[in-house]
Amino acid sequence: MMIRKLAAGALAVLMGGTVAVVLSQPTPATAERRGVAPLVIGHRGASAHRPEHTLLSYEAAIAMGADYIEPDLVATKDHVLVARHENEISGTTDVSARTEFADRRTTKTIDGRQVTGWFTEDFTLAELRTLRAKERVPDLRPDNAAFDGLAGVPTFEEVVQLAQRHGVGVYPETKHPTYFDSIGLSLEEPLLEVLKEHRVRKVFIQSFETANLRDLRAKTRLPLIQLITQGGAPYDWAAAGDSRTYDDMVKPEGLRQVATYADGIGVDTRRVIPVDADGRLQQPTTLVADAHRRRLKVHVWTVRNENSQLPLDHRLGNPASPVYQRATGDVMGWLDRLLAEGVDGAFCDDPAMGRAVVARQTADPRL
Repeated sequence: MMIRKLAAGALAVLMGGTVAVVLSQPTPATAERRGVAPLVIGHRGASAHRPEHTLLSYEAAIAMGADYIEPDLVATKDHVLVARHENEISGTTDVSARTEFADRRTTKTIDGRQVTGWFTEDFTLAELRTLRAKERVPDLRPDNAAFDGLAGVPTFEEVVQLAQRHGVGVYPETKHPTYFDSIGLSLEEPLLEVLKEHRVRKVFIQSFETANLRDLRAKTRLPLIQLITQGGAPYDWAAAGDSRTYDDMVKPEGLRQVATYADGIGVDTRRVIPVDADGRLQQPTTLVADAHRRRLKVHVWTVRNENSQLPLDHRLGNPASPVYQRATGDVMGWLDRLLAEGVDGAFCDDPAMGRAVVARQTADPRL
């Protein structure tokens, strides 16, 4: 695996059951290069190497050369934004093993779907800080489980402060904004407050919904990204009885409407290069060119390391091997293909892989 030179790396050293993270100041990508080269976005940090949405993960992503780090944002009971993949936290913390919180387990309807577990909005920040983070998919990433219990749940402000110290951007996603509005814990206002307080300008704000992005557009000129998945419709559209879907959004007329409130789109890689039923790559779509005609940036998600997460064309090794599904495939070749389509950035679970590909394409001397 290609990584940045050790002197600029994040070293996690197991010593007596604790982890000492040594993070030297990385060399930020130059403004000149950023103007022409695709962005490397650390997906939930460096989630291929550390439990996602922890400071350990974000630190590693920065050291591996990420231009931006991505926190998914949810709210606590006392209205503080924290970085978690979902507001249900049994899969990413040790809350289910904490007897003092056993009575917090409940079932809620989140975006029209029943979910059972423990939810950030039922905990104060002080209570959340007693929990320890763990790897969300240990079967896929067993090495990451070595870091279970060694990090807590960071606030959005802590993530911003880390990014500011090291000269990288932040790329927050508002999770379930309609739901959080419905319980009086709107995400947009505290998000903008933190960004304003720390004078953050290197930022993209993203959402799978549309109404909150329109609301944000009325309040800020910071760049907004409309997330678009492979199927279905934005929850706020579906809840309002709007029959339009994400498929409509990627058509020329849909992109024209997106351009009235957003600065770019964040799309599933299959929107750019589809796959067939067997997972083999098909001919690229015209989405990137169509979006660029509307002056919309195109960022793709997510470039992952594991064979099971890659198109069939870029898997490596013996399919009969018991570790084949989690073995590292041809990540760099896959990202090469995506960048060749003209995308403006890529969310990478392994930012070092992304940095290596961008460096190779742009003769970046930093690697």
